[in-house]
Amino acid sequence: MAGTITAIRVQKKNPRRASLYLDGKFALGLSVEVVQDWGLRRGQALSEADLEALRQAERKQRAYRDALRLLSYRPRSTAEVRQRLARRDYDEDQIEAAVARLQELGLLDDRAFARAWVENRQVFRPRGRRALASELWQKGLAREVIDEVLDSMLDEGDEAQQALALARKRAGALAGLERPVFFRRLRGYLARRGYPADVVREVVGRVWEETQGGD
Repeated sequence: MAGTITAIRVQKKNPRRASLYLDGKFALGLSVEVVQDWGLRRGQALSEADLEALRQAERKQRAYRDALRLLSYRPRSTAEVRQRLARRDYDEDQIEAAVARLQELGLLDDRAFARAWVENRQVFRPRGRRALASELWQKGLAREVIDEVLDSMLDEGDEAQQALALARKRAGALAGLERPVFFRRLRGYLARRGYPADVVREVVGRVWEETQGGD
């Protein structure tokens, strides 16, 4: 048997935490949220099993707060959050509790993450569908989520126009090269950015004609 709560004191250095005392002796530190969720009060008797359950609740709360901190730096996928929490030695139950809570609050959403990723890429570092899909897959997103988001945000016409704009911008650095070298380098440049072969072929030929005016 553990004992009876004789005091619950908010910590001076961290007002979000409280010290729990049983029978006049310090027992453990808890977040204020856990104290409130459990309805802890003076005079309440706690068993050893209760203390262990409180420790587990505290670990779940810490996992949640660590996940919030991660998301405050930049958006992350669900898989990224799970991986980072696992590195901090949280167990599966603690990680899943944190993930579920974040999802319920709308703070962790793989579809929203994918949309934001694609929007950012399109503005700052344009990529073709293949490259975007690869990047999102590496972030741990499910294939169906990737396909759904890309289908809703990209179409073949947009991809071709984007590739053309990139090729025109890049062509200045390739001015004066012979046709085979120009084609090889510009094709490689666009292919590395995930544009399909048929789009690359058409765009490179068009840009050659625009900038070189010959075969």
